[in-house]
Amino acid sequence: MAIDHSKARSATDDPLWAKILLVGTMLAFLALVLILPLAAVFAEALRKGLEAAVLAASHPDALAAVKLTLLTAAIAVPFNAVFGLCAAWAIAKHEFRGKALLITLIDLPFSVSPVVAGLIYVLIFGLQGWFGEWLLDNDIKIIFAVPGIVLATVFVTFPFVARELIPLMQEQGVSEEEAAVSMGASGLYTFWRVTAPNVRWGLLYGVLLCNARAMGEFGAVSVVSGHIRGLTNTMPLHVEILYNEYDFVGAFAVAALLCLLAVVTLVLKTALEIAQPGARGRRGH
Repeated sequence: MAIDHSKARSATDDPLWAKILLVGTMLAFLALVLILPLAAVFAEALRKGLEAAVLAASHPDALAAVKLTLLTAAIAVPFNAVFGLCAAWAIAKHEFRGKALLITLIDLPFSVSPVVAGLIYVLIFGLQGWFGEWLLDNDIKIIFAVPGIVLATVFVTFPFVARELIPLMQEQGVSEEEAAVSMGASGLYTFWRVTAPNVRWGLLYGVLLCNARAMGEFGAVSVVSGHIRGLTNTMPLHVEILYNEYDFVGAFAVAALLCLLAVVTLVLKTALEIAQPGARGRRGH
């Protein structure tokens, strides 16, 4: 029996009422769990006026928290970008024993609680930890200091870049690299001129996701920081302290600033998503 394709129903050709119901449900869900809470943060921050919010956000302790948050992200994100690039290159382009184990280890921070991750570093580098005595004798401070905060942030964020690049490199295969090597190109030249241009958008996308998580991390950082005002408090920790002290305007002002940093990250992410198809098209030509 011949099929009349003119009457065939498309998989996305739903009735109008179904489309309205689907879109309406999605918008209602977004409004309830995303837009409304964000609006509440900014409304609470501005409850006593813009001047009070700016004054709270510019307090020395708040500025110290902002600086520490940006410093932590500035260290953790490049480290994870390099690790993610190397791990993705090894997994996607080479065969070796322990490959499955490496992939599992990369995914480990997704399944381990951030609080547990912080406790692990306390166990290793704390005063009563494995290396605590040696660190004390050599006047090296990791726990309740910036190094511990950076280490905890690196742990919880290092899968993001690798997990963005691994499927991308696996999809691309090794044909271009093999062609470059057959023409006499060195390994380093092949990486910079063949592999890196093909994955640059995925790398940037992974870096943005990693940066957003690094700035907003709370659990692991809370365990290793010691909550020292002006020294080891990141922005999320500073928000918690202000909230527990009933300084709601200050807490929500810093939270609003953290939200603005996240919005900047999302705007960059959206820009990359818009630019990526054009970039792929140019590479194809």
